[in-house]
Amino acid sequence: MDPYVPLPYRVLATRKDTPDVVTLDLAPVGDSIPEPQPGQFTMLYVFGVGEAPISVSGAPVDGNPLVQTVRAVGAVSNAITRLRPGQEIGVRGPYGTAWPVESATGHDILFVAGGLGLAPLRPAIRHVLSNRDRYGRVSLLYGTRGPEDMLYRDELAEWRRMLDVEIEVTVDHADRTWRGTVGVVTKLIPRADFDPERTTAMVCGPEVMMRFSVLALQVAGLPFERTFLSLERAMKCGLGLCGRCQFGAHFVCQEGAVISYDRIAHIFTVREI
Repeated sequence: MDPYVPLPYRVLATRKDTPDVVTLDLAPVGDSIPEPQPGQFTMLYVFGVGEAPISVSGAPVDGNPLVQTVRAVGAVSNAITRLRPGQEIGVRGPYGTAWPVESATGHDILFVAGGLGLAPLRPAIRHVLSNRDRYGRVSLLYGTRGPEDMLYRDELAEWRRMLDVEIEVTVDHADRTWRGTVGVVTKLIPRADFDPERTTAMVCGPEVMMRFSVLALQVAGLPFERTFLSLERAMKCGLGLCGRCQFGAHFVCQEGAVISYDRIAHIFTVREI
């Protein structure tokens, strides 16, 4: 199979999560891509427009569709969010590294998500919750700009009903309907119930949010090698050939997007990298 040629997928359904974010359910028209692991991404191609790297939000397991959550921020992503059921899109991949859900067996798990960063974490969260007996304490800390920017509301409510999972949600700016916590998501980290000696943290969101999350986790005593980030930045070809994804000496397409913080700690806070 040519890695540069996308396979045709049909849009089964679309859901508007926020004013500028849409989740699509996709099914192959013929051949399908290999099953993505939690944290991997695909290249989505809109015919006649172009393609963009998008993290997988749900793997096609047990007859379920391939799920991709997309924010409309450019020509390609705008075109993706305008697709309707029955239309086709090109998919190639999956690419990149996965969240360490297997190596973290037996650990406490701490998920920290900011805004759209919940989408790449969703497959890892679902994996952990589906195999709950294999992990210790599980916490999800999620922050958005406002209540209207929250993803997967129904699923969050479902997770909150689970008695053995800690779910904390905060917003930067509350409206009249919000009765929860107000403030940035990093303020939730000191309140979370986890043992830093046996915890694996998985963090995804805007880079400034991840930088402050890493600092808060460091204060809490979590080692860099058990802190994992998703560097979804400036990827273009998905194969590490075009060089657009270069991050210091690393190529995100090949070595990420998921990477342990100890590998990038020396450059993560350097401006212009």
